[in-house]
Amino acid sequence: MAKMLVRSLFIIVSTLALATWSYGLNQSRNQPSSVATSSTTVAYHGGPLLTRPSGINIYLIWYGAFSLKDRTTITDFFASFSPKGLVPRQEPSVSTWWRTVTSYKDKAHAPVSRIVRLVKQVGDPYSLGKNLKRAQIGSLVNKNIVISNKLPVDSNAIYLVLTAKDVNVEKFCMDSCGFHDSVLVTPKGSVIVYAHVGDAVQCPGFCAWPYAVPAYGPPGQALVAPNGVGADGMVINMATILAGAATNPFRTGYFQGDILAPLEAVSACPGIFGAGAYPEYPGNLMVDKFSKASYNVYGFSSQRFGTWWA
Repeated sequence: MAKMLVRSLFIIVSTLALATWSYGLNQSRNQPSSVATSSTTVAYHGGPLLTRPSGINIYLIWYGAFSLKDRTTITDFFASFSPKGLVPRQEPSVSTWWRTVTSYKDKAHAPVSRIVRLVKQVGDPYSLGKNLKRAQIGSLVNKNIVISNKLPVDSNAIYLVLTAKDVNVEKFCMDSCGFHDSVLVTPKGSVIVYAHVGDAVQCPGFCAWPYAVPAYGPPGQALVAPNGVGADGMVINMATILAGAATNPFRTGYFQGDILAPLEAVSACPGIFGAGAYPEYPGNLMVDKFSKASYNVYGFSSQRFGTWWA
């Protein structure tokens, strides 16, 4: 199902029982996520997807301190999914990319939800410290649902935790640029989907390529990031994790390879930013004539982003 639409669409991309799996941008530390190679076939394994017609709700948890510029870039990215009835001025767009993700259907032929909306944001000033295990990301979501009641239980949502540049999360920058998982929240009795993406400025060559030069690999010149290396790296990884969470939320949806370290809807096509891409070369991107920033999709209010194709 994962298709390279070379001439048309561009793709962006304490009471808790933790599931035993977690999915993310898994790759060798010697390769940035964007230059890993793989086949592009993902298989459907018969399980549920996030398909509710009313849409996928995003609950955003800002863990730590973020600049206003980075927060604005990320919220603008989410506004670009469903720009409140206004047609984006230019194409290809973020909303066009998500239509590609909706080509994935469950066994009842219901597609992934066409609507993605950011419905609530909460902040957290390092309540669990600055060195986190992956399981603590789930605990943080649980805290905001069960203990503080800041967030509701929503079975067709993605609870996205973004961690600041001074927060270390297990495996982040080592073999992953983000991950998604599912948890049973008790006593609510509902299974929810959550995800984590860290600030790519911690390892820009690994989690923000092509906007930074990899520490390992052939030398080359980094492209100019339209919104800053850290923020644009986070957008790349958020887009990928969101697509994976929507199409493979409970390890029984669309994926390729090992069930414990799968390649998903977008991560099966890594490093493809434009036509003519090949390993270590992102392809032909659009370039702003004034800032020289490279990008391949437009967001709401002509915001510019760079993301993987699918």
